[in-house]
Amino acid sequence: MSKSRQLITILGPTACGKTAVATQLACQLGGEIISADSRQVYRHMDIGTGKDLDDYVVNGIQIPYHLIDICEPGTKYNLFQYQTDFLKAYNDITKRGRQPILCGGSGLYIESVIRGYQLSPVPQSQEIRDSLKDKPLAELAEILETLKRQTGSNMHNTTDIDTPQRAIRAIEIELYNQNHPTERRTMPDIPSVLIGLYIGRDERRRNISARLCRRLDNGMIDEVKGLIDSGVKPEDLIYYGLEYKYVTEYVIGRISFQEMFDQLQIAIHQFAKRQMTWFRGMERRGCEIHWIDTSLPMQTKVDMIINLARKANRKTSEINHGSE
Repeated sequence: MSKSRQLITILGPTACGKTAVATQLACQLGGEIISADSRQVYRHMDIGTGKDLDDYVVNGIQIPYHLIDICEPGTKYNLFQYQTDFLKAYNDITKRGRQPILCGGSGLYIESVIRGYQLSPVPQSQEIRDSLKDKPLAELAEILETLKRQTGSNMHNTTDIDTPQRAIRAIEIELYNQNHPTERRTMPDIPSVLIGLYIGRDERRRNISARLCRRLDNGMIDEVKGLIDSGVKPEDLIYYGLEYKYVTEYVIGRISFQEMFDQLQIAIHQFAKRQMTWFRGMERRGCEIHWIDTSLPMQTKVDMIINLARKANRKTSEINHGSE
């Protein structure tokens, strides 16, 4: 397959095996992975975010990856930063003649580069934060939905506001963009073939439960304790949601181990469902996603993706030649 700037995007819900497919694909195409995961950007947050760095070694070959371990825990990485970092990685990969492969489950991050969201750097507003800090998550979500209806925005959904802090930040961004439309930045057009990994609901639930047990056995609680001991505030870890929210609440004594396990398992199942809702929304918004059954043999999946990418390349070339 000839190298080009055509991006291959591997997306799907949590626990569907995206990384393994993407790295196998990269091994065959001479590709490099750009992560589309809103939590894997943080250093030392390995088990809870499921970095699975062992998957990046295929047949003894180290697959290069980007946008993993790029900032410190406790900081607040955002979508504007992601777009900037994505473009830097994408341009670097393509300039070297390598195949860029975007892989992840953060639908907002993926759509922001695929559809070229126009964003502006949004400063923090202490006034807004003070006015919202005592409101429950349900009320914050309602405020955000009202703002979205007013502006027609699809910038945030419940995938990205699973804690009050993240919801407040989302409201902050919507309010800022509502009042500062002229400062937005234009993203370049990046052609991509989108591959979705489909996994049945029952299998997905089994995978999530088994993976949670493995992460706990592999030291996820100790990882959170280590982060707190290093100076990361518990509330900053809770901000990241899911594993870090519930394990931190257990570590600081707010909930029992069983409560942590049960609530976290439910939260991850709900998160996976919301991910699929986002991907279906992407399709309604004009993104063509080619769905592949994750239960197929690995080489079959890789061959299908390569064929789809070839077809997309030919289609893009025909469009470009027709416009000359």
